[in-house]
Amino acid sequence: MYLVTFVLHDPDLLEELLDAWTKAGVEGATVLFSSGMGRFRQKQTMRDDLPLIPSLDDFYEAPQTLNRTVFTVAKDDAMVDTILAVTQKLVGDLKNPDTGVMIVTPVARAYGLEA
Repeated sequence: MYLVTFVLHDPDLLEELLDAWTKAGVEGATVLFSSGMGRFRQKQTMRDDLPLIPSLDDFYEAPQTLNRTVFTVAKDDAMVDTILAVTQKLVGDLKNPDTGVMIVTPVARAYGLEA
């Protein structure tokens, strides 16, 4: 069993990515807003300085530029390969800049995944 963590650079591709993963056999995934060091240093991250009485625009300004970190559990190497293939088909070769970062980590134990 493996934990597959993917940081998607282009948030506009999230729906397509989730659809592709679902068609590939992924049964569930968790999505988080995230930011890399470069965006953080450019001040393009989630704000922690909202005004006392914020407008809706204040809340939605940063999430449009944030990455999306998606993680799921794959049962075996074949599923990891499938997830990688459908991901790269959508975003491009992960060796290219501004596509994303995928990390695959072995899982010794997992609880709460049973259907």
